[in-house]
Amino acid sequence: MFRIINKETLANKIHLFKIEAPAVAKKAQPGQFVVVRVDEKGERIPLTIADWDEREGSVSMVFMEVGATTFRLGQLNAGDYVADFVGPLGVPSDIEKFGTMVCVAGGVGVAVITPIAKALKEKGNNVISILGARSKDLLFWEDNLRNASHQLIVTTDDGTYGRKGVVTEPLKELLASGEKVDRVIAIGPTVMMKFCAKTTEPFGVKTIVSLNPIMVDGTGMCGCCRVSVGGATKFACVDGPDFDGHQVDWDLLAARQRIYLDEEKRSFERWQAEMAKHS
Repeated sequence: MFRIINKETLANKIHLFKIEAPAVAKKAQPGQFVVVRVDEKGERIPLTIADWDEREGSVSMVFMEVGATTFRLGQLNAGDYVADFVGPLGVPSDIEKFGTMVCVAGGVGVAVITPIAKALKEKGNNVISILGARSKDLLFWEDNLRNASHQLIVTTDDGTYGRKGVVTEPLKELLASGEKVDRVIAIGPTVMMKFCAKTTEPFGVKTIVSLNPIMVDGTGMCGCCRVSVGGATKFACVDGPDFDGHQVDWDLLAARQRIYLDEEKRSFERWQAEMAKHS
């Protein structure tokens, strides 16, 4: 059992859990993830590591309530326990001195990209970050990402905060400005990562994406996270989650993400019915 040290609600239905897990904290690196199980009858879900403190022996993860398991997770509070907390898993992000890095975060992706941006800045890179969300009420960790960057641009789809528009607009402007960009990292919803890769491709700037959204089991056994990268079949959880965005077959990835929508809906409805019986 793993104790929840602290719970923080960052935005509507978006929570941060700090978990007591010294063995995971000792080995964690930017870009890696953990597999969490709420209780002994719960399903396994992969969640990316947002922060860790080796001295404290803690690991932080951020999640949004979107299905039965994440809603169940959201009912827990500080002092409660989760049954399993396994990791760190996945290949760590490539942290080197590249030059000028543009880190693009969409929605909950800011929790994933912040430790990456921080590590890149510590390596001596010039880090320009772009943070986007649908609206102001879904934005969080702006200050965290700002502190991990040399420059931060904030956008909202509806214009309720920062610049109105989507993250690909300032990204394209940076690339077209003539400023040398050595690498782009884009983390967020699949469609956002796809269009970031499409935006950078004409400029020939290598673009790394994190394919966490397609993962299910997190260990390579279920095969659900198969993705075609450069014509070869890869598993997001064991070969990634980071891949070259210009090599990803985005249409195949989108189709695979839709496979379990009906099952996820039925699972959530069953959970709601169970909750209603006990209310």
